[in-house]
Amino acid sequence: MNTATSSAEDTVAMRLGYLILTAFIAALGGLLFGYDWVVISGAKPFFVPYFRLTNGNTIGWAMSCALLGAMLGAFFTGWASDTFGRKKMLILAALLFALSSVMTGWASHFIWFSVWRLAGGVAIGIASNISPLYIAEIAPARLRGRLVAVNQLTIVLGILLADIVNWRIARPLPAHATAAVIAASWDGRFAWRWMFTAVAIPSVAFFIGSLLVPESPRWLAKKGYFERAAAVLTRIGGSQHASSELADIRRSFQGTSRDKVNLGVLWSEALRRPVLIGIFLAVFQQWCGINIIFSYAQDIFQAAGYHITGVLFEIMVTGLVNLVFTLVAIGLVDKIGRRLLMLLGAGGLLVTHSLLGWAFLAHLKGWPVVILVMAAIGCYAMTLAPVTWVLISEIFPNRIRGTAVSLAVSALWIADFILTQTFPLLKGAVGNVGAFWLYAAICAAGFLFILKFIPETRNRSLEQLEMDFAKHGL
Repeated sequence: MNTATSSAEDTVAMRLGYLILTAFIAALGGLLFGYDWVVISGAKPFFVPYFRLTNGNTIGWAMSCALLGAMLGAFFTGWASDTFGRKKMLILAALLFALSSVMTGWASHFIWFSVWRLAGGVAIGIASNISPLYIAEIAPARLRGRLVAVNQLTIVLGILLADIVNWRIARPLPAHATAAVIAASWDGRFAWRWMFTAVAIPSVAFFIGSLLVPESPRWLAKKGYFERAAAVLTRIGGSQHASSELADIRRSFQGTSRDKVNLGVLWSEALRRPVLIGIFLAVFQQWCGINIIFSYAQDIFQAAGYHITGVLFEIMVTGLVNLVFTLVAIGLVDKIGRRLLMLLGAGGLLVTHSLLGWAFLAHLKGWPVVILVMAAIGCYAMTLAPVTWVLISEIFPNRIRGTAVSLAVSALWIADFILTQTFPLLKGAVGNVGAFWLYAAICAAGFLFILKFIPETRNRSLEQLEMDFAKHGL
């Protein structure tokens, strides 16, 4: 009896271990996304003087061109993942990350730097779309929030890794080093190159892992490969889990077409509400203002009185705060739910952005600004950052999920591109004070929208959520 019980427990543990390992491999796309997204901030003090960039628009382009690539990558991923499968898109993202990181790092001219940053952005767009989508489609309802949030955890780990790599590679420079001094230094000639190139190492691990994971069972079912879908579900949770899940998946396709989805279908009366909610969540996650702290951390900390070496250290500390509060989010998302966390995030950022605007208005320097920045990052990491990806990956019906997630994530990157491209101009027009107060106003509007329109999705299967939207417009 004891032997049989132990064997059964071992089997369950093995399946849970397999599920977690599969989700983690998919989430490596998030790690590369986080690294590639943030490495530009630490490299900026060195490649800007190296390429002799002096125009605000050109610098804005250097900082945001990868986001344009992310928008393009996210937009075509919906069609490609529906046509070729989720697994092949994971593999493609890994290859693009590896190639673009090396080529960006060793670009000899700014135009090639821009081209390869665009290519890296395409990889970010694919990974940001497909990693949470894939995890949501393999995860059981009771674990879905935590497992999709693991993707945000790896994004945070990627951000922290970029911060640490940037800090360790850069050599100390004089506090008031001129652009000419920086361009002629080892940092100006080589440090930024190695900052970009370092991401090739985890890219190879992601590529190997992506070859080993199974295809999404819901994509297989959509294509009519029900036996293969059952095999994947059985390996994840056993035969009873596979039978129950597959029955629900089959029902979700009854009376609908499993052919390719055109964008017009998404605006039908039955689907319009979840699509608009997904787009709002994606845009709000970017326009809540926190990404400006990540992308322009150097400028913010320098405005608070730090020199270049101190800035890189403070940026690394923000990564640690981001990591700790993301771990808190993973513990909460399946316990207290998505909606409450989203409300806490919007309200918390409303307060921190208002105080940051006041701090710059009062010309505060040093630790008060750092504490407020850390509070904003902690609030975001515990709420909007992971929960937005969870909601986007779970609110759409099976038959349109690939295309709908692609549309929402494309909106996310368009919003981020506009935000990053225009921030230097916005800061020049209204200063740090006006910029942070504008983001505070956006957070207030976001709080009201979440309060009125965002449903709770905790502990419901993807197919149950689909039926709830269809019946009640939830």
